[in-house]
Order: sequence, then C-alpha cells, then structure tokens
Amino acid sequence: MSVMKESSQLIPVDEYDGFRIRPGFFLENGAVAIPGGVSFTVQTQGGTGCELVLFEREAREPYAVIPFPEEYRIGHVYSMIVFDLDISEFEYAYRINGPYDPKKGQLFDKNRLLLDPYAKAVTGQSDWGVHPDYGFAYRARVVAPDFDWGEGKKKPIPMEDLIIYELHTRGFTKDASSGVCYPGTFEGIKEKIPYLKELGINAVELMPIFEFDETRENRVVNGERLLDYWGYNPIGFFAPNTSYASEKEFNREGDELKSLVKLLHDEGMEIILDVVFNHTAEGNQDGPVISLKGFDNNVYYMLTADGQYYNFSGCGNTLNCNHPVVQNMILDCLRYWVIEYRIDGFRFDLASILGRSEDGTPLSKPPLLERLAFDPILGKVKLIAEAWDAGGLYQVGSFPSWNRWSEWNGRYRDDMRRFLKGDAGMVPAVMERMTGSKDLYDPSVRGYEASVNFITCHDGFTLWDLYSYNVKHNEANGWNNTDGENNNNSWNCGEEGETQREEVLRLRKKLVKNAVSVLMLSRGVPMLLSGDEFCNTQFGNNNSYCQDNKISWLNWDQLQENEDVFRHFQKMIHYRRRKNVLKRNTKAPQNGLPGVSFHGIHPWEADQEPESRVLGIMFAGKNREETEDEVIYVGMNMHWEPCTIELPEPGECRWEIISNTAWNQDVQVYDRKKIWLEERSVVVLEMIRD
Repeated sequence: MSVMKESSQLIPVDEYDGFRIRPGFFLENGAVAIPGGVSFTVQTQGGTGCELVLFEREAREPYAVIPFPEEYRIGHVYSMIVFDLDISEFEYAYRINGPYDPKKGQLFDKNRLLLDPYAKAVTGQSDWGVHPDYGFAYRARVVAPDFDWGEGKKKPIPMEDLIIYELHTRGFTKDASSGVCYPGTFEGIKEKIPYLKELGINAVELMPIFEFDETRENRVVNGERLLDYWGYNPIGFFAPNTSYASEKEFNREGDELKSLVKLLHDEGMEIILDVVFNHTAEGNQDGPVISLKGFDNNVYYMLTADGQYYNFSGCGNTLNCNHPVVQNMILDCLRYWVIEYRIDGFRFDLASILGRSEDGTPLSKPPLLERLAFDPILGKVKLIAEAWDAGGLYQVGSFPSWNRWSEWNGRYRDDMRRFLKGDAGMVPAVMERMTGSKDLYDPSVRGYEASVNFITCHDGFTLWDLYSYNVKHNEANGWNNTDGENNNNSWNCGEEGETQREEVLRLRKKLVKNAVSVLMLSRGVPMLLSGDEFCNTQFGNNNSYCQDNKISWLNWDQLQENEDVFRHFQKMIHYRRRKNVLKRNTKAPQNGLPGVSFHGIHPWEADQEPESRVLGIMFAGKNREETEDEVIYVGMNMHWEPCTIELPEPGECRWEIISNTAWNQDVQVYDRKKIWLEERSVVVLEMIRD
C-alpha cells in the first residue's frame, strides 16, 4: 500500500488513491460524521488486516477500497478518518483478513464484505419482505444525530406505576381495519396514540425493532408466504429496522422512531424496547456470515472446544455475553439507545443467557448483568428480564438483580391461568401472586416493581384464544403443529375455536374480563398484550412468529364488536392508576385494617383447601397524598356455581361495587356485609365513607 504524506496541511494527513485520510477516533466505535469527513473505527482480536469498502448507493461494485495503514491500528482497534465524504451518497462495509480455521472458531475471509457491528443504519431491506436484487451483502450508512428533541425533559414514571402494553410495530396497524395512513410503521403507532391514551396505558413495549431480515424464513406453506415476522434474529444492534419507517430517507431512518418516542413522552407515556442479545441472525455453522462471525467468531459466540456453536437460545447460536468485548458492545448499544433515542427501558429476551459463562455454565454474579445494573447512563432506565432461556435455565425469582432488575413473572402467568379457568388447589398460589409474589421477591427490599405480571404476551395464546382453545393450532406454521408451547393452561369453554353459541361467547367474554380484573388488581407491574382489550384472535396459533398476515395483524373491527370488553379494560386500567394501595405499601388506614388480608366465604377465613375456588383479597392503606384511606376488596369465584360471601365489617363506611364481571348486573351488597358472587366472576368493592 502506498500512502503519501501531506505536510502542508494544518492537520497532517495522508493520501491514499485520491482520498485524504488520517488516524481516527479510537474510542468511538462505528462511523462518526465530523465536519469534512467520517471517522471509521472497528475492532478485531484475531484479524490481521482491515479494509474499508465504499459503495455508491445500491451499487453492485465498490468505488473505493481503502486499507487501514498499520499505523492506524492501536491494539486490536483500527480507526481512520476519511475526508471529503458526503454521508448521503455512500454505503460502507469492511473486509477483515486473518486465519481460517473453523475448528478454532476462526472464520476470517479477506474477500467477504462485513457489516459494521456498530452500524447506526443498515442498507438493503427498506421495503418489507423484499430482498434486494443487486449483489447483496449488508452495508451500513453514516447517520448524523441532529434530531430536534425540543426543550422539554420527561420525568421518569416510577416502575410500579406503569401499565405496559406490548405490541408488534407492523402487526399493530398493518390490517386495513386500523384506519391509519401509514400501516405497519412507526408512523402508524403515532396515529394510534390517542387510542392508547383513551385505553389508559402509560408504557408501550415494542417487540424487536433492531434491524433484522424478515425474509430469512421465506417459506411457502399452503400457499401462504411465511417470514421472520417477529424479528427475534437481529442483524444490527444499533440500527432501527428500516422497513418500519414509512419514508425511505437514506440517512434519517431513525428520525421516525425518535419522533414516535418524543410524541409518546409528550403524552405522558414511556417506551420500552424488547432487545435480543442472546443470539443473532448468523445462526450456526450453516448460517450466513454477516458481521460478528467475520470479525471475531470465537469472541462473539459461545463455542465448543471443536468450534461448534452452543445453542442456549434455540436459534442456532449463543452470544458470548460475558466476554469483555461483547459486554462492552452491549453496554455501548444500550447507552446509545438511551442517549440518542431516549428509550425508557429494555426487556431482555431470554435474559438468563446473559448470565452464562463462556462455557455456558450459569454465573452467580454475572459481570454483564452487574455492569448494566450499575451503569451511570442506564441509572434511571427500566431493566426487565425474561428470566429463563431455551437451555433449561429458569430463574424467575432468582435472577441476579442488585435491586435493579425486574422480571417477567412466568409463575404469575401460569398460576393465574390455572386459577382463572377453575383448576383446584390454586388459592394459596393466587394469594402470593396477587400480593406481589412475596415468595419470589421481598417487597421490603424492592417494593413491588420486581414482578412484571402478565397473563398473555406475544409468545402464546391471545387472551381470547386462551378461552377459545384447549390446544394449540399451529398447522399454518408448517411444522405439523409440533412448534409452540403445549402447556397453555387454556380452556375452550366447551367448544374448540370459533362458535356461534351465545352461551359460549358470553362465558369467554366473562373470563377475559376476569383476567384483566385480577391483573389490574395485583401488586406488581401489569403488562397487557395488544388487542386483548377487544378480544383479538390468532385463531389458536400460539407461536405466530412467521405469520405476516391476518393471524398476527390486529383486526380493529373487533374493537366495535367487543366494545363492552374494551370499556371494562379501560375502566380497570384507569381504576388501578388512581389507587395507590394497589401498587405499593402505604401508611395504615385510620380504621386499623391490615395492609393485605385474605378472606373466603366468611371474612378473615381464606379457604385454602384443595377444592376451594373462592378467594377474597382486601388491600388497605392511604392514597398517594396520604389524605384519605383506600380500602379495596377483590372477590373471586372461579367455581361453576354461584355463592354468597360475607364481607369484612365496613364500620362507619359502606361497601360500594366498583366493578362486577357477572352478567347479572343487579347484584347488590345487602345487610352491609354480604354479596352474591355469580359463577366464574370477579367483583371489586371499595369502602366508602358516607
């Protein structure tokens, strides 16, 4: 390589093949735009040489290849400023030279184009489902961070005050029934913000929006094209998925997402990203080499002694999260999303993998999890773990937290599902789950923010399907119905699937209302699945990861068809938001009632026998301002026969019915302390001073 020095410059520069270059910003990974040029920084532990490859937009062949001079390398880091580049006119990639020895985990190839692991925008798939027709390899673009956030600064919402609403960016508005101008995009979500406010949620959790290749699945089953719809196979951790933008602006793909974040903040809502750091789209030894494999395969992935991939993710490979290089990348990534996109929280997919050592064994104090817990930039950010992985590690209640991590409470989901469908022997478990899962999380240490309570999420049945199907129906996925969870704790209410029987439909609606009632009346942080509030169905598919069609898209026509269910969701959500005693321990009320008490057919006598299906829980304390008492009684009868229960003596107050899922709406409190509970119903009462 011939590099010529230019000594006449104010800042000394070199010249290579007509490009003016000089050493770059070694501490700033990725491509950073500066006045008059771009600093390109990349690292490789095992590589022996690096080239920067520049392309005109969508060109097949590069217009320039610039090797990094050896003096532009410090340690394992290459960094070079290239002057006189217009960031709107080019795409870039790297080529890394080095040994090729798969048994040692080394896959270097000097002829292979590699995507920058720190790419802030990725080219190639701006149109959903369309693979580019030019000679394809992923490339990156340089992004100028010049979004105008205005002068406002959002105050964080306390974790225990959140009502989380999980949604898929495309599926939320893709169906024509959504009525939005930009279906299936970040703009489409923006158009639905008034709806979200009306419903009452204050935190939106987006399923993966990191760049991914939806065409990697690309199968046809029964005439239907299947894609990697969910997006749990990331290609770039720092870049938003380009096909979720409504406009294809070359270097401003992130602005639409930033605009969504800003508007959510302006409307008093937070945004949480579902992030995947447990594996990537590169898969196992048969998968493509896109980025990390080509830079340092044996650094970024957990490998066996003979170079094979550990697979604790169930997706072919496992990211080597506790290698220092990978730790730094993940930390840099999260900091970037918080600083540049002002993200409020992260839900970590299969987070138990983040606590495994390089040989896959679980660590008692995983360094990555500890660094995330104590990182100053992430200090106010919500950290939520899916506290299990596909390798059998289940850590609900034992996930290393440092009093910072919350968890998706899978025990809450399973126990409440069983109770709500009428299983025997569940009363003791429900007493724990609805009062903060104290058997799993110590509220005296962490409050009630450790437990994220949910009954449904993207993975599994919708709430309507939970009461419409006894078994999964995933035939459309093409795996002979072998994929997806078999242990759903569901009940079809007497008829499998769709039905015209009015008594079955009425019962299903009641059970849906029961579910959201107990969820909103449980201590912990409630999470809803989008569409559950109007009985959205996936037609029995409990693993719709590949279904980019009406199986997964929300049918907004059901909002009008099931308005009574929507109004019940809305009522319970707003009620929870107003009531301090449902979310935290408070000062004792004036009447001396305990903060939490349990009841059965008779007050103060919870029946925990195996055949019991009736439970009353009473919460008592002060409101947020500590000016008034709040006393709330939740009566639950999951038996198929009605019963009459006695309520705790209200003293100088009276019991007022706040909500009742019974079809018989003439229910009243009589003799000041008795109420009739319809079969399979939930009633909410509040003690009111006359």
